[in-house]
Order: sequence, then structure tokens, then C-alpha cells
Amino acid sequence: MKWKNRRQSDNVEDRRASSGGGGRGFRMPSLQTLFFIYPLIKPLLRSKIGILVLVLGAIAYFSGFNPLSLVGGGAHKAPASKEAKLKDDEEAAFMKTVLADTEDVWSAIFRQAGYKYQPPKMVLYRGSTRSGCGYAQAQMGPFYCPNDQKIYVDLGFFDELRQRFGATGDFAQAYVLAHEVGHHIQNLQGTLQKVEMAKQRSYGEKGQNALQVRVELQADCYAGVWAHHAEKMKGILERGDIDEALGAASAIGDDQIQKKTTGYVIPDSFTHGSSKQRMEWFYRGLKTGDLRSCNTFK
Repeated sequence: MKWKNRRQSDNVEDRRASSGGGGRGFRMPSLQTLFFIYPLIKPLLRSKIGILVLVLGAIAYFSGFNPLSLVGGGAHKAPASKEAKLKDDEEAAFMKTVLADTEDVWSAIFRQAGYKYQPPKMVLYRGSTRSGCGYAQAQMGPFYCPNDQKIYVDLGFFDELRQRFGATGDFAQAYVLAHEVGHHIQNLQGTLQKVEMAKQRSYGEKGQNALQVRVELQADCYAGVWAHHAEKMKGILERGDIDEALGAASAIGDDQIQKKTTGYVIPDSFTHGSSKQRMEWFYRGLKTGDLRSCNTFK
């Protein structure tokens, strides 16, 4: 992606120096976290002692202790060497530039529709931090919090995306951020609020998961819409960029994550969509550049 020597967003809170592995407060484990630890806890469910261990572990987790730190899935550490810090700073600069590009694109789209775009803030952190939606930790991955309209990003996630899921390239990172900005667009449109109300009326976890999948796929489509217009406005794309974004969309599909973490797939538990769905909806937005093509709720 062509990004150097261009505007970087000022809507950024850089907490990398102040965040870390500590922090307390109630938070729910992410679905990815549950997938990762389920094979470890399954044998414990077969005995009273095992269940006691799980209860004690749950108490420790909700008190601030991260069990993934014991199995290599804990907080991403801050860069130790000068070279690593320079690389980390360059990635931060890249993310700020991509955020600026999303601001320019969505401002133009909103302006054409007769509205003023209100951009989100991006919080860069390491390990853990506070968010308007509760405790944020590295293994949750990037996420958007509608309560404070901020996107939370631990840069170490992209190392994991490359090393564990094989999604390489800077445009893979751009796609991830554009997806989270897509959730901000949904928040401004009132979509997130409507979905939450529909979930309350929905019968069972399966129905709620199906609604969430539609939310995530629409955010993928919005990421494609952004890429379409960013290329037209600024000529950001280089050879291989689209393949990088599609590779990332495929790598973080629910089916791929479940295969890697548990060895099997449970479609009814999907909350983000399959690899195929995520690639298809991103590409639809990229091809059309039209928000109307992103109606995943039909």
C-alpha cells in the first residue's frame, strides 16, 4: 500500500507506553479466547476436582488474571530493542495514515449524502487498557466500542495475524482497521442499536449469532467500499494489496479460527462469518463502492 509521506490522523490516543499486562475489572472473554482454551479445559469437566479448578480459574480471570499467559496466549509485550521499537512506531504511523484515509473517504461519502461525518478515535495500546466497553486486552484483537466511539488496537495482533494465521502484508492491516471503522459507520447509521434490540427479541444463542454475523459481514463490505474510494481518491493500491486483504478476511473467518483452535467447526456458533463469506462481502464493497450493495440484512 502506498502510504508514506501522507497525512496521519490526529484522532489517535497512543497508550502503548502506559498500557501493559495489568488492570482489573470485569470483562467477558472473547470468542477467540474461548476457542483457544476450550481444548485445555474440556478434560477438567469430567471430574469434581477439575470443575473446582475451572471455578477458581474463572474467579481469577474475572479478577484480572489472564490464563492465556500460561499457555503462550497472553498480552503482547512492548518492543524491547531499538530496532523493534522503530518497527512498532512505523506500524503506528501506518495505522494513523490508514485512519486518515478512512476519514477522507467517509467524510466525502457522508457529505454527498448531506451529512457531516464524525470520525472515531483510535487507541493504540500494548497488553491491556480500559475502554468504554470494559477491559480491553491483546488477545481480543482490534475492536470498536460504540459507547465511546473508539477503535482499540494492540499492534501485536498483527504479528499474530502474520505468524499464526498467515495473513501477511500491510493491506491486511488496513483491511482490519477499515473493518472496525465500518462498525463506526454502522453505529452512526443506528444499525448497531437496531441489532442489539433485535437480539433481545431473538430466540436463543443461534439466532443472536446469526444477527451478529450479518453485522460483521456488513463491516467487511464497508471496508471494501472504503478501499474502492481510497483508490479512486489517492491511488493507494499496489500489486498484491487486494490479495492481502482477501487473505486476511479468509484467515479470520470463523471456520478457519475454529479449525486452528479446536480442530472442528460449529457453524451455529459463528459470530463473524465464514472465510468465504468474509471475502465475498469485502470484494462486493470493493467492486461497487456503493453502500447500498452492503445490505447483509436482506
